[in-house]
Amino acid sequence: MHEIINTDVLIIGGGASGLAAAITLKQINPQLNVTIAERLSRTGKKILATGNGRCNLGNINISNEYYHGSVKNYMDIIESTPHTDDFFKSLGLYCVNDDMGRMYPYSNTATSVLTVLRNKLSEYNVTEICDFNAQKIEKYKNKFKVYNENTYIIANKLLITAGGCAGNTAFGTDGNMLKLLKQLGHKITPLYPAIAPLNVKNDELKGLKGVRIKGIASAYSDGKKIASEKGEIQFNECSLSGICIFNLSYLYAIYGNHLKISLDLCPDKNYSDITDILYELRKINKDNTLEHYLIGLFNKNIAAYIIKKAEKKQTDKIYSITNQDIKKIASLIKSLAFSVTDQSDWKNAQVTYGGISGESVDSNLQSTVMKNIYFAGEILDVDGLCGGYNLTWAWSSAIYAARKIAESFGGKNGKN
Repeated sequence: MHEIINTDVLIIGGGASGLAAAITLKQINPQLNVTIAERLSRTGKKILATGNGRCNLGNINISNEYYHGSVKNYMDIIESTPHTDDFFKSLGLYCVNDDMGRMYPYSNTATSVLTVLRNKLSEYNVTEICDFNAQKIEKYKNKFKVYNENTYIIANKLLITAGGCAGNTAFGTDGNMLKLLKQLGHKITPLYPAIAPLNVKNDELKGLKGVRIKGIASAYSDGKKIASEKGEIQFNECSLSGICIFNLSYLYAIYGNHLKISLDLCPDKNYSDITDILYELRKINKDNTLEHYLIGLFNKNIAAYIIKKAEKKQTDKIYSITNQDIKKIASLIKSLAFSVTDQSDWKNAQVTYGGISGESVDSNLQSTVMKNIYFAGEILDVDGLCGGYNLTWAWSSAIYAARKIAESFGGKNGKN
């Protein structure tokens, strides 16, 4: 026999959006019975993993250029809700910004973020049901019935904040909820890993595994430059990584295997500057071998890689390289190209590109397919660049949807 639980609002998903929404609902309407159903054994697990355990919970620089998605009013939603700093200050958490505008808890630990959220849940008597794997959603007497193997939860309204596919089973985000919502008639845009490494041809990375270098990564398709990002680039066994690569990774969803990445390994110098340096190095070290030619610019792995790409031998004398060779080496330094073959798998992705289409939600983030189902966070087709933008969307969309749900129960002064 199934246990039956009744609630006013059921929030499916106990991550960043789910916790923020529950708090907002109770702040606006303390009389509401609010329940969070979480697939994992504890809420907020993914929060602890963000920002390498420091929780990059927002950014002071918010604009449309940092986001993409089919939910048309996502910027209106972000701009109409409290700034991340103000929201957390109201909960008793203070934040600090780095020189890139990225926001972190003053304590510099993600545990502080989750603790203040959970403290408010306890203070407001929000019910948490963990280890709840939603298997079906159905209409039930003008309400909803959501159940797993052992429990029915009956609710007047649903707020679905179950995330997408990023992180996979480690965070309970395997895309199962999106499948359930598709069965109910919601349109799901194609799903791709975002803020993730980009896989390239293995032979293009030989000798570079473990190397890190600051530069500019540019994305091209059919010879046309699409976007550029500056920052640290990391070379793995079969992929390119680093924040600048993460911020370009969503482009694979658009361009697929037509996507190429070009790296400028000396962004502070132009092509002419590089050729002048190379001419000078040829004079200085003319009797040495090419193994040592670029050591004054790069670590030995990159230096050796460029010489090989220029089709020269490490054992050749430096004086043997021609002016044409120097031009070729300079071109490689300014535009080292890699062919993208795929994106990394879901477990290495930080966010999902795609989700509930903007066609399936109204301006209140309510389903246009089934009234009284609302959405917030990563499950929607909105994603941002690396740097706190996705958590900004998580908090803002949750607060916004929670406000609309509270209003539907009779506004700020209680239930009808």
